[in-house]
Amino acid sequence: MTTHIAPYTPLPIAPDVLARLRDTDDAGRPCVPFTDDEGGAPLRCCLRRGRPGERIALVSYAPLRRWAAATGAEPGAYDEQGPVFVHADECAGPERAGLEGGGHPFTGAHRTVRRYSADGRILGGRLVETTDGLAASVEEAFADPEVALVHVRAVEYGCFLYEVRRP
Repeated sequence: MTTHIAPYTPLPIAPDVLARLRDTDDAGRPCVPFTDDEGGAPLRCCLRRGRPGERIALVSYAPLRRWAAATGAEPGAYDEQGPVFVHADECAGPERAGLEGGGHPFTGAHRTVRRYSADGRILGGRLVETTDGLAASVEEAFADPEVALVHVRAVEYGCFLYEVRRP
């Protein structure tokens, strides 16, 4: 099931950032690829679940860091880093048809919608218990003119899943 978060599009980690993470992650550690025998890992490079037999890596990623550098934001302590799964080798990225107009990846679990201001500070968050609640929470977040971007995170591990920016 895909819920739409119109007109907001979930963004994967950018290809140039992925190239660096596949060498050295944001914690300064080398990438250590492995074959995922089970599948199911939420891949932040293509915004889909991994398939059995794919080569993936678990790397440390700081989601606000590059956005802050590009916009001049100063997120301070909010410049956190955490684990994300990515393909170990370059991939084709997301299937855009499923994401344009706000298709939501990684459904079926509780999520947190975290709001950030243009200066990189957290403006609040919301626990989302249903896929439909996610769409409403993103819409609600961007109804606040102070919100510049939203991070969607997994509740069970707190992991960054993807970013949604104001169009």
